[in-house]
Amino acid sequence: MEERNNGEVNPPVISFLRSSVIALALGVSLVRAQPAGVAPASVPPEVAIARPSAEEVALAEESLRRFVASADAKTKDVLAKYPGLLEVRPPRVNPAVVPSLWIGFRPKHAANVEVARRGDIDLLMMGDSITDFWRNAGPEGVANPPSAGKAVFDRYFGGMKVANFGISGDSTQGVLYRLQNGEGEGFQPKAIMLMIGTNNGSYCSSEEIAEGVGAIVLEMRKRFPAAKILLLGIFPRGEPGDGLRKTVLGVNPIIAKLHDGKHVFYLDIGEKFLAADGTIPDEIMHDKLHPSEKGYEIWAEAVKGPLAELMK
Repeated sequence: MEERNNGEVNPPVISFLRSSVIALALGVSLVRAQPAGVAPASVPPEVAIARPSAEEVALAEESLRRFVASADAKTKDVLAKYPGLLEVRPPRVNPAVVPSLWIGFRPKHAANVEVARRGDIDLLMMGDSITDFWRNAGPEGVANPPSAGKAVFDRYFGGMKVANFGISGDSTQGVLYRLQNGEGEGFQPKAIMLMIGTNNGSYCSSEEIAEGVGAIVLEMRKRFPAAKILLLGIFPRGEPGDGLRKTVLGVNPIIAKLHDGKHVFYLDIGEKFLAADGTIPDEIMHDKLHPSEKGYEIWAEAVKGPLAELMK
């Protein structure tokens, strides 16, 4: 087996929520504003959100001014009392496509860069904690340990040259930053398995997350032109009807449009983790987010065939 990663064994459970609590305690935030001087990444047209041009915004603003000027006195009084009640609001800059990395993730990023520099990588795994925990062994002697994919990884991918660049708690903008700052240089993988976006769900819409995923795919196509990308749909989380589950699963029909059958291959295996009633069994994801060893077995079985084909 040759697992090309930074050699760290992550704690059994480090969810994005826990990372957020730690960040708040330290007085920082995982939700970052657009960094000064950093431009949003390019987005594929298949997933791009429709945005008005500057001319269209100006036209709407002029129409609004004319309406206000012609309004009756009562309406003008209300608008004067509540500035901003009636205004033109263009879409915000999408945080999911502005490359930035939380400072707490920098050590793992640096370790990944060193792995990238050494090269000799055939399969790149990129993502957040769900990918990161492929390297977790879990407590010794515990059957079906939570958040532990190492035993499954060893069985299914142990004979491959793999780099696991998953970082627990990371987001689309973090992956963009990492690719642009060393993790996308020094090697040319045959295949990439990408799943990212669940951690964006608390502050981005489905459409915004899809743009972030699309921007990553574009970045990977530029940096790894010969690689085949296995783009996974975001896994279900939480309970049926949860707002966060709806947001992250709403991403999948959009990013499915990135499938071209040549360089990008979309695969949604989320249903394999669900019971008939839509719930996630505890033995598959103990916290309704991170796969247990059994969950990783389901994942590995679902992708072993497609990955083998893509790596030929």
